[in-house]
Amino acid sequence: MGNQTILNELFLSGLSDIPALQLPLFLFFLLIYLLTLIWNLLIISLIVSDSHLHTPMYFFLGNLASLDLFCSSVTVPRMLFDLLTQRRKITKTACITQVFFFLFFAISEVFLLAVMSYDRYTAICRPLHYIQIMSWKVCVQLASIVWGLGSSYSLVQTLCALHLTFCESAIIESFFCDLPPLLQISCSDIYINILLIFVLGGFLGVGSLTLTIFPYVSIFKTVLKIQVKGKRSKVFLTCSSHLTVVFIFYCSTVFNYFRPKTYNHFAADKVVSVFYTVIVPLLNPLIYSLRNKDLRTAFQSVFLGISSKQNTEIILAKP
Repeated sequence: MGNQTILNELFLSGLSDIPALQLPLFLFFLLIYLLTLIWNLLIISLIVSDSHLHTPMYFFLGNLASLDLFCSSVTVPRMLFDLLTQRRKITKTACITQVFFFLFFAISEVFLLAVMSYDRYTAICRPLHYIQIMSWKVCVQLASIVWGLGSSYSLVQTLCALHLTFCESAIIESFFCDLPPLLQISCSDIYINILLIFVLGGFLGVGSLTLTIFPYVSIFKTVLKIQVKGKRSKVFLTCSSHLTVVFIFYCSTVFNYFRPKTYNHFAADKVVSVFYTVIVPLLNPLIYSLRNKDLRTAFQSVFLGISSKQNTEIILAKP
C-alpha cells in the first residue's frame, strides 16, 4: 500500500444518476421527511401535553418517536442536499461521524423495542404490580440504559472504523455513510470490523430480539384467558402495533447487515436502505397513532380545542 494514494474525501453514489429524476426524487423525499417530522413531533407533543398519556407505555413511545426523528434527520437532509446540488462529496471525518450517529439511534431503537416488550408484559401479565414495577424512576433508568448501550455500541464500531483507509475506490454505493458499503471500498484490513458486526452486532441483535419476542409468549397466554372481547381486542391492537414495528425494523436491518455482500446488488441495497432510514421512521408513528385509541382521542381533543378557539376568536372579532 506504499505506492497508493490515501484518500480523505469520499463520494456518495446517491439514489440515481439520471438527471431527470433528481428533482422528482428530491420533492418526494422532502415530502416524506416533512411528514416524518410532523408525525413524530406530534406524538411527542401529545405525550408531553396530555396528562392521560403520562404512562410508561407512552413514555417509551415518546422515546421511539424521538429516535425515529433523529435517525431520519441523520440521513435524509444529506440525501436531499445531494439530490439538489449533485455534489455527493463528503470528507472521511464527516462520513465516520454520520456512521456514529446513525448506529447510535438505530441500535438504541433495537434495545428500546425490547424494553417496550417488557413494559407490555408487565402491564398485561402482572397488572396488580405494574405501578410498583414500572415506576417513573425505573422508566428513566431503562431509557438511560437504552441510550447508553446505543452510544456505546456505535462508539466501538466507529472507533474501529477510524483506521479504515481508502485508496483506489472512493465511491460509496449508498446515499449516506453506512458501515457495510464503507467497508466494501476500504483498502485496509477489515477483519476486525466484520468480526465486530457479526459477533458483537449479532449477539446484541439476537439477544434483543429474544428479549423482545419472548415476553409475548406469556402475553398471548394471558390474553387468550381474557373473557371480555372488547378488552382482548384492545390488548391485541396494542401488541400487534409493537410487533409490526419490530418485524419491519428487524427484517430490513438483517437484510442490510447480516447477509453476504456482493457487488451487483447495489440497487437492492439502496432500496432497503431507503426503507429503514426513510420509510420506517414515517411508518412507526402512523402504525401507533392509527391503531391506538388513546392517541387518536388526544389528537381529536387538541384539534377540537384549536378549532373552537379559532371559532371563538372569529365570533369575538365580528362587530
